[in-house]
Amino acid sequence: MNNESEVKVNVFNNKNFLLVFLGSLVSDLGSVIYSFVVGFYILEISNNNAFLQGVYLAVCSIVLLVVMLIGGVLCDRYNKARIMYISDFAKGICVFLSAVGMMIFPDHETHIVLLFIIGILGNIASGLFSPASTSLLPHIVEDQLLQQANAVLSIKSSVQSILGIIIAGILYNMFPPTVLFMIVGRCYIISGISELFVRYNHVPSEEHLTVKVMFRDMKDGLVYLKTKKVIMIIIEAVLFINFFFAPISSNFIPYFVKTDLTTAGSYLLDSVLDPEMWLSVISVIMGAATLIGATILAARERMEKCGRSMVISLSVVAADLITITLCYWFGVVKGMSINLFLIVLAIGSFIIGVAITFTNIPVSTVLMKLVDSDKLGKVSSITSVVSQALVPISSVVAGFILQYMGSTMLLAACTAGFVRTVVFLLTNREISEI
Repeated sequence: MNNESEVKVNVFNNKNFLLVFLGSLVSDLGSVIYSFVVGFYILEISNNNAFLQGVYLAVCSIVLLVVMLIGGVLCDRYNKARIMYISDFAKGICVFLSAVGMMIFPDHETHIVLLFIIGILGNIASGLFSPASTSLLPHIVEDQLLQQANAVLSIKSSVQSILGIIIAGILYNMFPPTVLFMIVGRCYIISGISELFVRYNHVPSEEHLTVKVMFRDMKDGLVYLKTKKVIMIIIEAVLFINFFFAPISSNFIPYFVKTDLTTAGSYLLDSVLDPEMWLSVISVIMGAATLIGATILAARERMEKCGRSMVISLSVVAADLITITLCYWFGVVKGMSINLFLIVLAIGSFIIGVAITFTNIPVSTVLMKLVDSDKLGKVSSITSVVSQALVPISSVVAGFILQYMGSTMLLAACTAGFVRTVVFLLTNREISEI
């Protein structure tokens, strides 16, 4: 009896989940390496032009969000696993071709153009992949194992983030970006091969897909969402949380490493770590924190309501951001101690990692339970697009602020906005019902 019980609660006994897990482990590892390389390489070849980096992030985000709406419709009509492996193969080929193009044309201007092109093409593929991947899980995993599956995938993301950042930080100082792009391309291809063997009970749509039908399905998804007031509250909150938090990780930290830390002369562990490696350290710390949080949640029973815990976790993040902003002002700008800021940033990253995990996993699980399975693709794509709709704007605004107003202004603005959003959640009575 005990053995049977163990089998029932072990999500890895599910062959389809195992294939998806292994595929995403490899592809996400490639994505971490690619994001690390591109983030630094654009700054390196553009003389630390933070505004150009912000434009790059914005363009990629806009493409991703637009295509995700289409991807949500497609994955509710076509085989989700097939969409996933075709998308991974496409990303792998695109990254390979970009590496070849950079080797043929060595000038920096061409490299920037190629990075924009591959960013657009890669995010087209990701926009198709993401809703298919998200909506596939309830089709291959039993309801009682959904939280465990989400937690396991979060653990996987944490582990591969740690490994990917460490590997990327080391390899970035050893090899040119073209070599790293070749590695990333192989990761996507291997992931696609794993996803080739995923099987589930897919019922093809008998209706022929046209542009009119596609827009109708998108409208149906929006109408359906309006009937789910709880989901709309979450989307509204996440919209502004992403707007204010994304620039800190995507814009501020790479810029801080390339400017403040590189020109500091001496800094904590400078005999061991290059400036770029500190980005790896911060990412590893956050990855370890999410790993710990996901491990705890994987062992827990599924939460029926997550509103209260979500607000508490986000309040912790808000307090943490206030501390980081103040320490940057006194430690770096005022010259008190850059090492103090590095220590606070490291500790703060750990706290944020745990808090975000205790927010994301329960919320994702609750949303999967609230949405009908035949509408999950459309709804997941719409919720993702709406919740990230302001991220492209925040990337450009953050790049402008960094370039012309400085890092302190960016940190202060993001922290103030995040705190305001948390206050809104604290005063919203319906959050406790989620």
